[in-house]
Amino acid sequence: MPLTAHDRPPVYAPMVWRSYAKVNLYLDVVCKRRDGYHNIETIFQTVNLFDEMTFLDDKHLSMTCSGADLDGGTSNLVYRAASLLQEQTGCTRGARIHLEKKIPIAAGLAGGSGNAAATLAALNKLWDLRLPLPRLERYARMLGADVPYCLHGGAMAGTLRGENMHPLTPLKSVWFILVHPPAAVSAAHVYNHPLLGMNTERPFAGRTPSFRKALLGLQESDYARVVFNRMERPVFAEHQTLAEIKNALLEAGCVAAAMSGSGPTLFGVCSSMRDALRIGESLKGKNFDCRTHIAAPVPNGIEWVR
Repeated sequence: MPLTAHDRPPVYAPMVWRSYAKVNLYLDVVCKRRDGYHNIETIFQTVNLFDEMTFLDDKHLSMTCSGADLDGGTSNLVYRAASLLQEQTGCTRGARIHLEKKIPIAAGLAGGSGNAAATLAALNKLWDLRLPLPRLERYARMLGADVPYCLHGGAMAGTLRGENMHPLTPLKSVWFILVHPPAAVSAAHVYNHPLLGMNTERPFAGRTPSFRKALLGLQESDYARVVFNRMERPVFAEHQTLAEIKNALLEAGCVAAAMSGSGPTLFGVCSSMRDALRIGESLKGKNFDCRTHIAAPVPNGIEWVR
């Protein structure tokens, strides 16, 4: 991922970037912090479902989005990322940004976080700022817990709020079926839900025994030992259909299934694309009224396309 190249494209040549969706193969809640946030243990993985973003040099900062459901104003995480970069560097240049949205919104797939990460990397290049990756990571942490991961992507273990990351061996022989129910789930609500339990195990060297077992299972491609989401209990209690979708994925032959992040997207792990396609077809007769995507792992979170 060319974050610090010194060549700047001409103002008439738009830059096109992709930001990829992520799933949490494993997600556990360890404790509530003094600042009100929670420490977690998670295994991230990006997949080849992506948003596409176009950046064009301009005197002012402006943003447009595809679809009527997404606000392209100053509250958008993309606009916030661009403004933060201006503020932190003193850069007075602007950009016209267009977001072509393909990742479902507020779905537990870090779509907005990936958009913000792509914005930091793209404008670093477009504005010829030459910022090193550690500095971009610092700005990413100011925008959200998932944004630093999205600068990297691939298989990654995350602790603290998820921003303390360690690369993992790339996944082997695995496909995903992503199921997007039309449910609205608030991450803040889930984190404060009375049914949300926490891992009470005593950590060793910063990792609980359960997390260590999951990481070992990942090394052995034993996804049934890996996939877990602590947040399912409170979310499923309020959205029973999500529990039914997870059971349908397992009954149809997925190796493992879980909710991603705080939901509502669910994913099933499959050993081949053929299995994923077959299971996707089988869900059509279940009357779940959900969109689905067949996805494969990708090694990066953002990508400069042209």
